[in-house]
Amino acid sequence: MSAPPPVVTPAELGVDDEERPARVLSGFAGRLVGIVALGLAGLALWQVFRPLSQGSQYYLVVFLAVALPLVFLSYRSGWGRLDRVDGPAPLDWMLAVGALLVCLYPVLPFAIGDGGGGYNAFLDRQGMLVGVDVVLGGILLVLVLEACRRTTGWILPAVCLVFLAYGYYGGLLPQSWTIAHAGLDVDQIVDALYNSGSGFYGTPLDVAASYIVLFTLYGAVLEFSGAARFFVDLSVSLFRRSHSAAGRTAVASGFLLGTVSGSGTATAVSTGAVTWPILRKAGYRPEQAGGMLAAAGVGAILSPPTLGVAAFIVAEYLNVSYVTVLGWALIPTLLYYLGILLSVEIDARRLHADGRTPADLADTPLPTPWWILLGRFGYHFSSLIVIVVLLLTGMSATRAVVYATALALLLAIPDRILRARASEDPADHRVSPVRFVLDALRALSVGMRAALPVVAVCAAAGVITAMTTKTGLGAQVAALLVRAGSVLSENPAVVLATTAVLAAIALSLLGLAVPVTASFVIGWVIIGPALLELGVPAPAAAMFVFYFSVLSEVTPPTALAAVGAAAVTGARAMATMWQALRYALPAFLVPLMFVLTDSGQYLLGRGSAVEVLWVGAAAAVGVAALAVATGGWLFGIGAVGTVVRVLAALTGVTLLYPAPLATALGLGLLAITVLAGVVDKVRGRTVAEPA
Repeated sequence: MSAPPPVVTPAELGVDDEERPARVLSGFAGRLVGIVALGLAGLALWQVFRPLSQGSQYYLVVFLAVALPLVFLSYRSGWGRLDRVDGPAPLDWMLAVGALLVCLYPVLPFAIGDGGGGYNAFLDRQGMLVGVDVVLGGILLVLVLEACRRTTGWILPAVCLVFLAYGYYGGLLPQSWTIAHAGLDVDQIVDALYNSGSGFYGTPLDVAASYIVLFTLYGAVLEFSGAARFFVDLSVSLFRRSHSAAGRTAVASGFLLGTVSGSGTATAVSTGAVTWPILRKAGYRPEQAGGMLAAAGVGAILSPPTLGVAAFIVAEYLNVSYVTVLGWALIPTLLYYLGILLSVEIDARRLHADGRTPADLADTPLPTPWWILLGRFGYHFSSLIVIVVLLLTGMSATRAVVYATALALLLAIPDRILRARASEDPADHRVSPVRFVLDALRALSVGMRAALPVVAVCAAAGVITAMTTKTGLGAQVAALLVRAGSVLSENPAVVLATTAVLAAIALSLLGLAVPVTASFVIGWVIIGPALLELGVPAPAAAMFVFYFSVLSEVTPPTALAAVGAAAVTGARAMATMWQALRYALPAFLVPLMFVLTDSGQYLLGRGSAVEVLWVGAAAAVGVAALAVATGGWLFGIGAVGTVVRVLAALTGVTLLYPAPLATALGLGLLAITVLAGVVDKVRGRTVAEPA
């Protein structure tokens, strides 16, 4: 038996959907950032059980005051000579100190000119900021945008500047325009950002500091405990030597590792490091394998129990528990992976049917049998199970994940012992308690650093939410979308369908430019009101925006997960993106089901068992039909022509409209599709026979 290649974890890779790679720090700067990040992690954990008495916004002020300087020390400016390769440059230190001061200003207990005076005094000046408040608030705005630029690039800061310009110059727009407003002066803008609940310290940052950080710490500890390695080993072992084993392994690894990371790009790269050699030996081209890895990795953002960042914002915006959002995500996630698995099976059959037989897998040593892996390391599933069980008992998500993190830390002990005993190097056989503790603390610190880009994005997203709230832009754009939807027809169903398609296109385009979190925030405040105005229930509207924000990760030309997977397989990036889109294409129609009819809510588990089952089953058959259309292969028949593929596409689209009449029509089309495939096969055999 042979062990698979070592797993490179997301934390070790330093990549995420929300960020550029961080600089590698060493020496004094490395120790300082590590210790401060560990302290911030401790503060986040402390806040769960002993919240600061001054309130949640006070905690956010302190949290941002520590996190923002860490961003400047951990990420390069990209400004050539102003950067240093081996650590922070003088400019980085200056920005870090400046960020610390302007962030702490609201809570400083002494007067500064006509400002300062402590937290209560600062809150009392809401709507009536003095000169010092405005100046320091303006500086903080610049620093937040710069931190966001360093971690994600120019696009999101540019979007924020557009919203700021709209807030300031909106009064100059023709008053006949729907989006015109009275205009905001500098004091009003700074007040909305710096001293209100909708700006820097609004819902996005609150979610980042209260939920996302804790789940990021949990993911880092789970990786430290050996769970990531176990999940990939298990996937490799489950499918062994079948023709479709390589593809199944890649998808299963993406799903299992995604439950740890909640990051599409990191999951694609991590699983790719292990499964690409297997895929290559099975006959997959680099672009094809990269697309599969990217599509499976993006599913990590949709996979319970650690959904992507935006899922926590969904829970906060709708004022529901996180376990409720997990329930909504369950069936759509299964449908997403069903589509990918069917595409994988089709690819495996095509590879074999076209004569491109895989390399001789019989020469490859078998991995450790899955039952042995489960017996040795199956306990790694326990912390994931604990999260779900505690959530179902009514415990808050924050406490549940802290307890799961503590359990994962404990489980790291037997993992170290078992792997040390299995090692061929005698030097590894001894497990040092001191070394274990230091590594555990390092894992917490690394987890905190991994959350920094999300903190920067969420703070910058406060600019968008504040400007949208102050100007009423959301309601105005909603009116425009509904008006555009009613151009084709006055029929409410047509208006809703047209608006939903326009919203899906807008979200997909938006996701090309900004990370998933920012895409969801912008989409919810701009597009959400349009769906709500048309009578779409809030859960369905929120999950619609969430899913299209996530699926933008596989949409060319800026699919980050595909870029990461292409780097692993050595493929061309753009070709890999198109392959990823092909694998994920059936999933793009599933979110439309949420909003087109009331029955679409059954797909979110919001209905009786019978209702949920019939809609879920119809959707599963629809996804399968779309996989046939995109793959050109009908199971039990083989390769099919254009006519059958078109019929399969019509079948899928019809079945994904959740209404009894559409379901009946879709099943009829399915029968016609199968019959047409049989006819194609018979004709093909007749032509192949000699005259």
